[in-house]
Amino acid sequence: MSSENDIKADMVPSIADATRVWWKIGILSFGGPAAQIALMHKEVVDDRKWLSEQQFLNALSFCMLLPGPEAMQLATYAGWRLHGTIGGLIAGLLFVIPGAAVIMALAAIYSIYGNVPLVDALFYGIRAAVLVIVVEALLRVSKKALGQAQHWVIAGVAFVGIFFLTIPYPLIVLMAGLYGLFCWLSLGWARLTSSSRSEGSSALLES
Repeated sequence: MSSENDIKADMVPSIADATRVWWKIGILSFGGPAAQIALMHKEVVDDRKWLSEQQFLNALSFCMLLPGPEAMQLATYAGWRLHGTIGGLIAGLLFVIPGAAVIMALAAIYSIYGNVPLVDALFYGIRAAVLVIVVEALLRVSKKALGQAQHWVIAGVAFVGIFFLTIPYPLIVLMAGLYGLFCWLSLGWARLTSSSRSEGSSALLES
């Protein structure tokens, strides 16, 4: 499977340009996976058109099924699509290293000055800002990914199952997959039935 053949040649950036973008995403990726994925979507899909909307959503769906951090996996996949193995390594590493360095610095500051009222108030404000970032990112990604009414229904049911009923995540994914398979089979059966009826009507008219 080729990583670059499916992308238009004029849309493929140089490795240097891609590296700068992955560094930017790694530095600005506050707010957890939802905010990270939203930022990645803005940079890679909206602003630079390196991936199409469908490519990004398909990759996101696949990464959500894999164990481990889906945002990092998505960045690695996008880097691989653009520049092969070296692109995947660059994107994956730059997605993690800047954030890890920032977290270490913040943890050191909090451990040393955490009891100072000014610093405590600062971190309290950061927590509130991050919450807003996460909510905004969730809304942005959901508008892109949930294009039909049944998608919103599935998302709502999944939220209730995880948050209120504490149903295991793999079971929710399995049920959503089975529902998707059922819808696909139902649609195929409806098309087959409609085609058979059309052929029968044509035969009657011809006779």
